[in-house]
Amino acid sequence: MRLSKFLARAGVTSRRKAEVLIQEGKVLVNGEVITEPSFKVDPERDKVEVGGRSVKLPQKVYYRFYKPPGYLTALSDPHGRPTIAKFLKDLPPGVFPVGRLDRDSEGLLLLTNDGDLAQRLLHPRYEIPRVYRVWLTRPPREDLLARILKEGLEVEGRRVFPDEIRLVRRNRRETVYEVRLHEGRKREVRKIFAAAGSLVKRLVRIRFGPLTLGKLRPGEIRPLTLEELEELFKLVGPLSED
Repeated sequence: MRLSKFLARAGVTSRRKAEVLIQEGKVLVNGEVITEPSFKVDPERDKVEVGGRSVKLPQKVYYRFYKPPGYLTALSDPHGRPTIAKFLKDLPPGVFPVGRLDRDSEGLLLLTNDGDLAQRLLHPRYEIPRVYRVWLTRPPREDLLARILKEGLEVEGRRVFPDEIRLVRRNRRETVYEVRLHEGRKREVRKIFAAAGSLVKRLVRIRFGPLTLGKLRPGEIRPLTLEELEELFKLVGPLSED
């Protein structure tokens, strides 16, 4: 792993500032001053020091989280709006949400401090499926939904194509659909149903890749099982430590 990346991963500073620290001769590897940011270190064997303090990588952690509605998927907000940070305060430092749900939406989020895995899971190349259950104000036009499935829909300057739009139930009290996407664009699900003549009154993400919401309750956090983690890594393959 590059020394600059190691320092950033360890929470010392950002990657860019780590490069400056290294170039200024403030970082030692096995007792020797290293001034090249691309110098390779073995996190398991090499001793890295900054300012006389030994630096190690934190243990990687992975959690399922049920984000309640009314919270931003962020760790802070300059406008003082409520964020999910209040739910993460007892987790190890450096844990962040993978992707986001908008403020009014709820459901499954993956939390981790593994930046490489997060980057892979969010990259369009891997087409990680997301499944949403959606409660609507009124039944949408089926012909328009069929057209969206066939021709796509313009979202944030790009044409997106839902993988599936499936009616779950429709009765006098409610209309519920499930939508499966392989790339989550901003408010994409809401825009799909708006284009089909309806509005979303509740939106819950129930699946992200192999992970499901299961019996999690709003605000609840649970560590991933070994089986869940193995299934997650199967989607993206081995991660590079460059």
